[in-house]
Amino acid sequence: MTKEQAKTRIEELSKELDEHNYRYYVLSKPSISDFEFDKLLEELNKLEKEQPEFLKSTSPTQRVGGQITKEFASVKHKYPMLSLGNTYSDEELKDFDDRVKKGLSDSYEYVCELKFDGVAIGLTYKRGLLMQAVTRGDGEQGDDVTANVKTIRSVPLQLRGNDYPDEFEIRGEIILPRKEFDAINREREELGDALLANPRNAASGTLKMQDSSVVASRNLDCFLYVIMGEKLPFKTHYNNLEEAKKWGFRISEHMKKCKDIHAVLDYIKEWDKKRHTLGFDIDGVVIKINSFEQQKALGFTAKSPRWAISYKFKAEQVSTLLEKITYQVGRTGSITPVANLKPVLLAGTVVKRASLHNADIIEKLDVRLGDTVYVEKGGEIIPKITGVDLSKRPAHSQKTLYCTHCPECNALLVREESEANHFCPNETGCPPQIKGKIEHFVSRKAMNIDSLGGETIAALFEKKLITNVADIYDLKKEDLLPLERMAEKSVNNLLKGIEESKQVSFERLVYGLGIRHVGETTARKLAYAFKNIESLMKSGTEELMDVGDVGEVIAKSIIAHFQNRKNLEIIGRLKNKGLKFELSEQALASKTDKLSNLSFVVSGVFTRFSRDQLKSLIEQNGGKNTGSVSSKTNYLLAGENMGPEKLKKAEKLGVKLITEEEFAKMIGYVL
Repeated sequence: MTKEQAKTRIEELSKELDEHNYRYYVLSKPSISDFEFDKLLEELNKLEKEQPEFLKSTSPTQRVGGQITKEFASVKHKYPMLSLGNTYSDEELKDFDDRVKKGLSDSYEYVCELKFDGVAIGLTYKRGLLMQAVTRGDGEQGDDVTANVKTIRSVPLQLRGNDYPDEFEIRGEIILPRKEFDAINREREELGDALLANPRNAASGTLKMQDSSVVASRNLDCFLYVIMGEKLPFKTHYNNLEEAKKWGFRISEHMKKCKDIHAVLDYIKEWDKKRHTLGFDIDGVVIKINSFEQQKALGFTAKSPRWAISYKFKAEQVSTLLEKITYQVGRTGSITPVANLKPVLLAGTVVKRASLHNADIIEKLDVRLGDTVYVEKGGEIIPKITGVDLSKRPAHSQKTLYCTHCPECNALLVREESEANHFCPNETGCPPQIKGKIEHFVSRKAMNIDSLGGETIAALFEKKLITNVADIYDLKKEDLLPLERMAEKSVNNLLKGIEESKQVSFERLVYGLGIRHVGETTARKLAYAFKNIESLMKSGTEELMDVGDVGEVIAKSIIAHFQNRKNLEIIGRLKNKGLKFELSEQALASKTDKLSNLSFVVSGVFTRFSRDQLKSLIEQNGGKNTGSVSSKTNYLLAGENMGPEKLKKAEKLGVKLITEEEFAKMIGYVL
């Protein structure tokens, strides 16, 4: 194939694939199978690799991601991203309509739209090409997430037709469809990772991932709902969105013009009933004045437009019978009471269980066996009990007595004065804790042995092949092959993953040890502060509390962990297997004492660094991060829109304010 032929074929394939993308993701009317689409994409990818000079940024192959974003640049919004006022009742909505009526002399109409439960995004297009995608942030400025948004197939990289404005911004909501959310959680459950709470949080977290190829694998979606610019084709909101459909944008088919507030209320009632039939989450309805001229006449308050409002649906509530209370034991021994309910339909799913959180909640609600309880599902995985129908309480009901012993190992439960939950102290002899610790140890953020999922761990534990994390490194091929679903290839992959985990860094190993109260960030700080396991194990309360984020409770927990004989035996065995129990030379090389004995508070929005980067640089250079300004604070590292209370307190205490540029000079960082 000549260069000219390759160029022509690349253009043909790009155009064809864009059309199929549009039909599948925007129109929901696919015209070819997934297999056929993949074959075309494969051909295009091959040609672009052979002839890279013909690769365009708008090529369909660029949607698979692969770009790594170490930091998300902060971008000032051309048009401030204001939030809408919320209303929860028909009366409040009628009050809004009365205010609109007073502010306008002419007749008016509303546009009603579904309120998507996702992440707000602003997309800027110039000459039909996607130039930038920016999150809401604080409304004045947000983060540039263009590389990640390009992976969303319902977001056009190049517009269709040629009658769009030369430059404009279109805003909408990035969502994670329910089926994708459920699939991710099934995978996380198999790997022993914590489940994602809800699609909204999952979408938000996904959008800020550093690796765009991981973002692409999450299959985010995007609905657009407002256009902003100087030369828009129409003078009404509704007509502009209808026109945007022709340019390739995904505009909700459920958007509707309403002649008056009564039609608006009918729309709200309709979708309050139908919302659970959608493949994504909505939490209300947005109501806007249609005419731009009338929007301008009504104007804005300091925080929101006077011409728009959102109606939030009430969390759906049902009542059902509480049949039993059981107690779950978590990885750290934390006890969670769970209400076992008579099955009831709630928010489109059958609910059989609801969280009761802890003993204080049970006491506060006075929940008893045989009670008829009210259950809500406010976007979380596990529904919650919000109250009791006392009119239906059985005559001889007994007050609930919280369990005193572990339901798994019968150890006497403990409750620390500062904690809400009871916990089982038998961390090395309680089966759910043992399995939970192993699942935590092999998780992605710790040792990353991804071939060792929850089911395999349970099977190995049942066969007594592993009873702690050190046993993982004694596993042999002949131990694994007899297990169900473990063929030779999967066994080889698992053994390879175990061997590779020996190279995992010290800070991740500290996190993997599963010390009570020590999360990923604290583990990293401990690793950099003590540099090796021996120093960490010998540290006292005061030394530990000198490390940022470590208070008295965490310090005591760390000391108790290393005083446990069984934990010391496990660490000894892991050291003998060659795991990394000290910081690498590379990590030590980046560590300095330039900020030794200096305490910093980081506040505001920065242009050169993210806040997390600044905090990490402070730690790497021997400084200490604290959350609030005190007499011990040396510097307040101040960005734009910093907290006014922190500024006031810093001025009162004489704490020096420095900019990110001044901070960079302190550590010798060249901007």
